[in-house]
Amino acid sequence: MHVFIYEWITGGGLVEQAGRLPESLLAEGAAMTAAVAEDFLALDDCRVTRLADPRVSHQRLAGETIVEVHGEQERRAEFAAAAAAADYTLLIAPEFDHILARAFRAAREVSATILGGSADLIRVASCKQSTSERLLAAGVPTPEAVLLEADAERLPRDFAYPGVLKPLDGAGSQHTYLVEGPLDEPPPYPWPRRLERYVPGRAASVAAICGPGGYAMLPPCWQRQSVDGRFTYLGGATIDERPLAERARQLAGQALAALPPATGFVGVDLVLGNAPAGDAVIEVNPRLTTSYVGLREVVAENLAAAMIAARHGDVPECLAVRDGVEFTLAGVVASAAKP
Repeated sequence: MHVFIYEWITGGGLVEQAGRLPESLLAEGAAMTAAVAEDFLALDDCRVTRLADPRVSHQRLAGETIVEVHGEQERRAEFAAAAAAADYTLLIAPEFDHILARAFRAAREVSATILGGSADLIRVASCKQSTSERLLAAGVPTPEAVLLEADAERLPRDFAYPGVLKPLDGAGSQHTYLVEGPLDEPPPYPWPRRLERYVPGRAASVAAICGPGGYAMLPPCWQRQSVDGRFTYLGGATIDERPLAERARQLAGQALAALPPATGFVGVDLVLGNAPAGDAVIEVNPRLTTSYVGLREVVAENLAAAMIAARHGDVPECLAVRDGVEFTLAGVVASAAKP
């Protein structure tokens, strides 16, 4: 079996952009890629191909082929060749600037068998406003919001602050700001943005491995975020309190039911309030998320094998077998600290 793993930032998505690569996106991308490659290579008779930006240090694993790309034309050619040759293609890319959607289309053009994603889910989930509209129509709690035009110089005065200002297609908390009131002055942004009501509570996420036969919900996780008003992802830990974990699962299930059918790994970001009435879905990620690096240490099932099984209509049993763990965005995993 041959698997092509394409991760955008480590795989040459910015190969022609001078300067340093975005640190947070790079750390998360490298962690996810290394973890999922290791899981595929643990399967019998499996080999993996990855593309590589030459500025990024890659540790080559046994059974892995790493192809350096030195320009955008070369990246596209190597992407097409690897996706066409592989038995399965896994795409890990952000939603902004339609990057994930373009990678999906490029893989489809060469008839690749894609592990995860669907055109409809990517289209809806890549736009936070479209996601919100679908969730609200289905009765799923999600923050109220207003849209701001590109380069808006002032925040609206008739909004119920505090709020969170974010791009419509953002990923990795890029260009995301907590705003306390209309006199705040966040940096201008040349595309439309969404100002949504801040939901008090604790940030969490639930991942599911989905396919035509249904989905397997993975253990819910807390999210650790920066406290500077930027919501930068720092890592996470599994939710050990059963009532809270069940609330998170139920809310994530409602979100998945409200959106187009999913395949592969899908992450649902949410907030758990002091009571169930305060819970809300924040956004949905139609791709692998950084929680993968911790979740693979918690469940008995090889998550790479689970994605293949789900692709063929089987619903894998992803049962937790370890006590809670915590993990950094770089993939460092340890037993969760006890309060």
